[in-house]
Amino acid sequence: MLRRIIEIDREKCNGCGACAAACHEGAIGMVDGKARLLRDDYCDGLGDCLPACPTGAISFVEREAAAYDEAAVQEHRKRKTPPQPSGCPGHQPRKLEVHAVPAPPSGPALSQLGQWPCQIKLAPVQAPYFQGAKLLIAADCTAYAYANMHQDFMRGKITLVGCHKLDAVDYSEKLAEILKNNDIRSLTIVRMEVPCCGGLELAAKRALQASGKFIPWQVVTISVDGHILD
Repeated sequence: MLRRIIEIDREKCNGCGACAAACHEGAIGMVDGKARLLRDDYCDGLGDCLPACPTGAISFVEREAAAYDEAAVQEHRKRKTPPQPSGCPGHQPRKLEVHAVPAPPSGPALSQLGQWPCQIKLAPVQAPYFQGAKLLIAADCTAYAYANMHQDFMRGKITLVGCHKLDAVDYSEKLAEILKNNDIRSLTIVRMEVPCCGGLELAAKRALQASGKFIPWQVVTISVDGHILD
C-alpha cells in the first residue's frame, strides 16, 4: 500500500541512537553504528523520531510499504528480554513525589483561559480574539504537570492546546493559517520533556516559517515532575 513512512539518510546520521530510543514501536534500530528502519510494518508514520534527530537525518516519504501492524508491534515488545524500560521515555511509568502547595491567600486561583474552544483541532483559523494576541501553544499534559500553568503562561495569552501523538495529525498547516490570517504579537510553545512532545514544537516552528512573518517566539520545556527545564 502507498503510505507515509519515515526515511533515514545514513549520510546525515551521526549514530547517536536518539531516534531508536524515541521509537516505542521498535521500528528503528542501530546497524553498523547508524540508524536503520528495521521493518516497515512497525512504523506507524507519526514521526516521534523526527524531533529526536539532531542532524535532520529523518524525513517522511510517500512510498509502497506494508501497513502498520499493531499486533506485530505488541508481540515484538513481549519478546524483548530481559524486561527493562525501553522505547519512548514518555511511556515509561514512574511515581512522582507530590509537594503540598498552600492555597493562595486571596482564595482559589482563577482560570486564565481567554477563549473557547482551546483545542487546536477545534479552534477557528480566524477569530476576533486572535487580533493582537500573544499566542500560547501548549501540550495537553503541561497544565497537569506544571502547577502554575495559568498564572505563569496562560495569563494574558490566547491558549491553544493539543497532543501530536494522541491526535495523530500534523498541526503545522492549521497553525500556519492562524499565524498568517491574524495579527499575532508573540508565540510561546510549552511542551513536555518527553520525545513525542517534540512533534508539537516542530509543528509550531514549521507553521511560523510557513507564515512568512517575523513573530517573536520561545520554547519552554516542562519536566514530568513539574519543573521548567529551559
